[in-house]
Amino acid sequence: MSQTEKSPPQPPRTPHRTEIPPDPRLSSGPGSRPKKDRAVRRDLSASAVVFLLAVPLSLGLALATGAPLQAGLVAAVVGGIVAGLLGGAPLQVSGAATGLLVVTADLVQRYGWRATCAITVLAGLVQLALGALRVARAALAISPAIVHGMLAGIGATIALGQLHVVLGGSPDSSALDNAAALPGQLAHPHAAALLIGALTVAVLLGWGRLPGRAGRWARVLPAPLAAVLAATAVGMGTEVARVELPSWRMPELPVLPDASLPALAAAVLTVTLVASMESLLSAVAVDRLAAERPDVPMGRAQLNRELAGQGVANTVSGLLGGLPISGGAMRGSANVRAGAATRRATVLHGVWVLLCAGLLATALELIPLAALAALVMVVGVRMVSFAHIRHVQRHREFPVYAATLSGVVLFGVLQGVATGIAVAVFLALRRLTHTRITVTEGEDGHRVRVSGQLTFLAVPRLTRALAQVPAHTDVVVELCGSFMDHAAYEALQSWSATHQAHGGRVTLGGSPGRPLAAQAGAHSCRPWTPWRNHHCTRPAPDRAAVPESSGSQLLGGVSAFQRHTAPLVREELSRLAREGQRPTQLFLTCADSRLVTSMITSSGPGDLFTVRNVGNLMPPPGSDISCDSVGAAIEYAVEVLRVGSITVCGHSGCGAMGALLGAAAPEDAEPTPLARWLRHGRPSLARMQRIGRLGRGEVALSGRPVSDDQERLALVNVMQQLDHLRAHPCVARRVAEGTLALHGMYFHVGEAQAYVLDEAAGRFCAVHGEPAPVTV
Repeated sequence: MSQTEKSPPQPPRTPHRTEIPPDPRLSSGPGSRPKKDRAVRRDLSASAVVFLLAVPLSLGLALATGAPLQAGLVAAVVGGIVAGLLGGAPLQVSGAATGLLVVTADLVQRYGWRATCAITVLAGLVQLALGALRVARAALAISPAIVHGMLAGIGATIALGQLHVVLGGSPDSSALDNAAALPGQLAHPHAAALLIGALTVAVLLGWGRLPGRAGRWARVLPAPLAAVLAATAVGMGTEVARVELPSWRMPELPVLPDASLPALAAAVLTVTLVASMESLLSAVAVDRLAAERPDVPMGRAQLNRELAGQGVANTVSGLLGGLPISGGAMRGSANVRAGAATRRATVLHGVWVLLCAGLLATALELIPLAALAALVMVVGVRMVSFAHIRHVQRHREFPVYAATLSGVVLFGVLQGVATGIAVAVFLALRRLTHTRITVTEGEDGHRVRVSGQLTFLAVPRLTRALAQVPAHTDVVVELCGSFMDHAAYEALQSWSATHQAHGGRVTLGGSPGRPLAAQAGAHSCRPWTPWRNHHCTRPAPDRAAVPESSGSQLLGGVSAFQRHTAPLVREELSRLAREGQRPTQLFLTCADSRLVTSMITSSGPGDLFTVRNVGNLMPPPGSDISCDSVGAAIEYAVEVLRVGSITVCGHSGCGAMGALLGAAAPEDAEPTPLARWLRHGRPSLARMQRIGRLGRGEVALSGRPVSDDQERLALVNVMQQLDHLRAHPCVARRVAEGTLALHGMYFHVGEAQAYVLDEAAGRFCAVHGEPAPVTV
């Protein structure tokens, strides 16, 4: 059984304030113009950021494929303008396909550049047809382990090839040849090229980690551009190979390769498959990233339109002599984080690349090739994601991932994907048919345990095992699988009836632990009964050796856990004990006994790293040495466990908030530990008083007014503790990198209602009970 990861509550979009549809005639009124102007400014700023990222990346990809360097710029222009205008994911940025680098390099070497352009055109036409047939979402049905394995294999191949360029050599045609030639290349590197490559890698890795004010200013400039500028400046006086852009002229028409029809079909299919999968997965990722921002217009990506738009872009790019195009998660996420509001940012980025290629060609020719190779090498290394490896291992799909990665590296992209699919099918069949049946004898009778799916293929083994059970005995049959077909059911029921007819007794138990045929009066707790006025965990009066107390009830609850719950969770907890904890979220909440974190978040073992204290306070760094325990928990969760989100949760009727609002202690009184701790809540109290005094409006709840000052302070306290969290360097760095999200939450105990903070609107929005929409 694999543990399903739970995601923290996501801030909902800002609700509409009225149900009356807007009048189109008022769209150009004075109220809408400032909003439109803000969107235009944000799009201009985002387009500049993505342009600065796209230029060095496009040149580096063209260099790595062996295509003319201007082909990368053509792909960036066409991807920005054509795919930006026609695609179904407005904030996705398309350009030269990273995932197709190995495929394109092989095509260029095998058939030549003009033939590669023809294959790009044909692949674009196939994408256009697939978009018209509306098969985009069906393409996403492929296992994520295969997709991530394919990208990791491509990344490993890219890194091996470009490492030779950084060392001053030239890459071979395959990953195996590059690996074999690497020791000789390392023994005789080109010193200047190696220095420039090392500098480029150092700036790429360290640019986002600069501390203080320098770090804030540095994040305005994308790391790839900063690395290329630094490498160009250092390499000005050295003799190294540099970018050579040919003079712009009308592109030559593509020509079909001199290859057999099966070989041509395989090449077109490979380009179509990789470009489509990369684009669709990137569109979904960018869509999810944009959905976390309340200022982005609502609307999910139209994947069929996106696939058709990518097809048109690839057709145009091939005709104009550009590289194959796909949407890129790197460019798209940079676009969203830079504040893009509409597809205008994507289109403008293509316009800026076009102007740069025409007006700044001389400046581009100063860039050392080793810098571009180092840039692409780092991109390839980052395609091998250890987070993806942990995910697929947790879901028992690592063999699929490893097979796909190895196949891509050894044989090629299409062959690697086919290998991954074959392994995935084999594992699925094995899980379906692999059934383990054991028979054990104990003091209370025999026990037959069936692990795995119980299908007709396992019926012979099942009947042989049941035949070992003597007549006139008590038997418990445990079915630990999630599926039992009709043949197995008939065999089991027939044996059960025969055994009972001969004086035996049979109890059938299902995988959730609920007996299929249990004794009358057997106790079975529902998920909510153990804490709702529950008495079954208390010892019976005639058995209790001591008067009933909270301690005896606790021991009774532990005993009930050992009887009913431990057998069900032992396998999962054993896995967690072997692998160690890997929570995805940190949950900071109050120590109040009424706040049951696992209940309100529907989480289980290994999901949450929980920190609880009086008042769900997060002291800012350096405030008090006695608060190191909370700071240490934050640092451990962020730096060691690498959680992806932190949620601060307040609640109604919080005693700490009531104490903060109460009368102050006498000045000459010795402060108690509780009083010293509550000093960290005074900024929240001051913030609430400041908001009211300055007339900035109060923090609000959706659907009802704030009931009293205690609830208002609890809401303000959540916002204040989020600010304290951002003051911790480790949290601030991860948030700036885009790898950590902060959320605020409020739980009303009396209403059993959770609210999630929309920081942009200063409003806590109610979480409703309907299932959340699933984005594919």
